[in-house]
Amino acid sequence: MTALDDTFDSPATREAARAALTAARPDATAAEWRPLGRGNRKETALATLADGDHLVVQAATDPAAVRSERALLDAIADRTSVPVPTALASERVGDAAALVTEHVDGRDLHERFTALGVSVRRDLARAFGRSLAELHEAFRFERYGSVAVPARPDATAAEPAVELVAGAASGEDVPETGGTDWAAWLGAYGRSGLARLPAAFDGLRVDLATLFDDPEVESAPPARLFPWDFRPGNALVTDGELAAVLDWEAPLAAAPALSLAKAEYLVADWYVEESEPLREAFRAGYESVRPCPAVDPVHRAAAICRTAVDSNGVVTNPGYPELSREKSVSFHRRALEDVLAASDIE
Repeated sequence: MTALDDTFDSPATREAARAALTAARPDATAAEWRPLGRGNRKETALATLADGDHLVVQAATDPAAVRSERALLDAIADRTSVPVPTALASERVGDAAALVTEHVDGRDLHERFTALGVSVRRDLARAFGRSLAELHEAFRFERYGSVAVPARPDATAAEPAVELVAGAASGEDVPETGGTDWAAWLGAYGRSGLARLPAAFDGLRVDLATLFDDPEVESAPPARLFPWDFRPGNALVTDGELAAVLDWEAPLAAAPALSLAKAEYLVADWYVEESEPLREAFRAGYESVRPCPAVDPVHRAAAICRTAVDSNGVVTNPGYPELSREKSVSFHRRALEDVLAASDIE
């Protein structure tokens, strides 16, 4: 049995988790806590209650981020049919905050995807495409950048949030631009990913930089929700159907083509060698809601650069079982080589 004190790293996140769980289920007692993972921004645990029920508790030392994720979860549930866990409560205690959601039964799609039948994989790719299109239809912004609830000095994580806006603020995942010039924002986004790539990519660096320095793209495409971590690794599946999409922290606003390129890489290319049927299914799902935007080489290059290496500088591992680092580098490099071959860079 794991206790609360052994689940969250700091007293602040422990107290926030305790307060949020109490707000969600005032009369319940957690019989056991089980860590589910520690990301760059938050800690997540499964709380098993004395009555046998399960709840998921996420805590972070960034109350504004918790408040924004709660607002986004509520808005997705209200505006779309995208399956997300129901947010039950969120609380701020000092400099930390926690969010409690329902626990959704299902299998980790990252671990299951390659074992599923071909038709089931296509159906899931179609569901991802449809979900992304619904998000693009439901969320519109005035600029490109980070998406958050407008900050207020008296705001609490528990307070209902009714507005999400895109701001020009910069950060780990957001370029330092004003957020109104799409070519500048996309170029900066791509270059930030390019800077993370290890030496094995040096032979491509000059051509990729040229692609990002003056991207030939639509001048002012609409800014829509960009769920940059929208992938099977953040999804649960039950009986071959998408049961829930998880992890909505730190969302962005960008042109639809960029999020389409990134999601295609993570859904269609990531797991199988024959990716075209999955890409077709993904796009068919998207087009069942809205027309597909034109995806250019610069969109793909930016998406791959930002996916190939995480924010800690670690090369990401496609497939399941996951590829070794050496094979992962080759996977991402080949993808970038294909993009450059399709571009006008000579």
